[in-house]
Amino acid sequence: MGEVIQFISKAERERLRLIREARANYNSVFPPSDSINEQRDNTPIVHPVNGTWIHQGAEPLS
Repeated sequence: MGEVIQFISKAERERLRLIREARANYNSVFPPSDSINEQRDNTPIVHPVNGTWIHQGAEPLS
């Protein structure tokens, strides 16, 4: 006894389902930063900027 049962309308359940689906889609395109940090390796990243190569990553340039 003492249980509380809350009524949730069909429209509210559908709204919650759509929110969960939208979050899953968003996270598949833009993963949370924790996931990125786990997958990161030490491979240097190289970007061309105005004809100059900018290096980021494992070793500093000398």
